[in-house]
Amino acid sequence: MNSKVKGNILMFIAKTFSGLNQNALRYLLPNWMSAQTGVLFRLGFGTLFFIVYELFVWKKFTLPTWKDSGKLILTGLIFVFGYMWALLEGLSFTTPISSSIFISLQPVFVFIICLVIKTEKATWKKVIGMIIGFGGALLCVLTQHSSAVASAPMKGNMFCLLGAFLYSCYLVIEKKFIPKLGSAMVSALTFGGGAIGAIILVCFSGWDALVLHQNIFSTPMLVLLFVLIFPTSLSYLLQDFSLKLLSATVVALYSDLILIVSAIASYIIGQDKFSWWQILAIALMLLSVYLVEISEAKTNNPPKESAALQN
Repeated sequence: MNSKVKGNILMFIAKTFSGLNQNALRYLLPNWMSAQTGVLFRLGFGTLFFIVYELFVWKKFTLPTWKDSGKLILTGLIFVFGYMWALLEGLSFTTPISSSIFISLQPVFVFIICLVIKTEKATWKKVIGMIIGFGGALLCVLTQHSSAVASAPMKGNMFCLLGAFLYSCYLVIEKKFIPKLGSAMVSALTFGGGAIGAIILVCFSGWDALVLHQNIFSTPMLVLLFVLIFPTSLSYLLQDFSLKLLSATVVALYSDLILIVSAIASYIIGQDKFSWWQILAIALMLLSVYLVEISEAKTNNPPKESAALQN
């Protein structure tokens, strides 16, 4: 099989998992588990997964120094934990489509951060893309009302917006360490740092996981296992494999698939109701990401492209 075809297939699978992740989490929250407990589930499982995976690949990369380890653990504690908590908290109050709209803002946030730290240069396409993207997000916020599937959409959308920003900060920091340490080591340390934050949060908020009282073959347990195994773990690995076969720009464009998959699934299973305003917001977000990424491709500067985006 052609390497580019293989890379595209892997990315399609990875981002499909990420899109369905929004719907799966919305099903579990808040009836089957609290957002705080859900964060601990994801970060704890992810940490164990990447530690085991690291055992098979550690010889290919340099072991981290104590200083680098501390920086990555702190990064996980602040940004990975913050992102996971904001995302799950937001999904407790809004819909998967709205959450995905804000996740699609990540390439725009990454560009803004890189612009501030002077690792990127502004172009008209990027600026116009950012304006359109924030316009789409604002349209989603102003037109969404409370319903049976979104008890407090404004509150939920603000949490999702915060989560998108925190994860964007994580991506910028993560890029500095991956070439030397490898994605498995970086993910293991940052997920571990995030798990520490989740444990502290659960100690104060309390443990709430009704899902664990269900039969392992029950729908809630199967949905939880899907979240932990596929979007939390395997999709990261598939994306890493794809980055070896495809350009960073092509990988980044697949972030649009999260929004599309989540929207289709939401309408089919009844987690959201069709709205022309929402369709317009989705179209604006896709156009925003397209303009930013096409402009990135023309700069021919792959290391600074905010590509490997994951939910």
